[in-house]
Amino acid sequence: MIGINRTSANHALEARLGLRLAGALTAHAEGLPHDVSERLRYAREQVLARAREARLAAPAAQVAVGVSAAGGLLLGSFAPWLQRAASVLPLLVLLGGLLVIEQWSTRERVRAAAEIDTLLLADALPPSAYSDPGFAEFLRSDPQPW
Repeated sequence: MIGINRTSANHALEARLGLRLAGALTAHAEGLPHDVSERLRYAREQVLARAREARLAAPAAQVAVGVSAAGGLLLGSFAPWLQRAASVLPLLVLLGGLLVIEQWSTRERVRAAAEIDTLLLADALPPSAYSDPGFAEFLRSDPQPW
């Protein structure tokens, strides 16, 4: 954002300086001889033609950037496809992270269930213990380290 503000400030400063110089030259041009004013007119036309050619060649490299009223950064339609693809990269990283977290969480739940099953199968319980109402509570509680 700072670079964008500096660039726009530089462009504004250049535009003001150009307008001042143009105004001063126009004000003093009336007292010049005819041949000098014609040479200046020809040079001005050449500069304008070069500037027009430069503007026509430059749109592919320009990026229209602005800030919305909500404070979000807006990229214009002149952004290259690589910049647009790079703007999607954080979303892809976020989705990848969420998938990894979901896989890890599922694996941890399976490990916890497997640990409880291992403890139950390794313990010597009579079959009547599985029908005991307190046994369901035991399963819901955290396993105690033996």
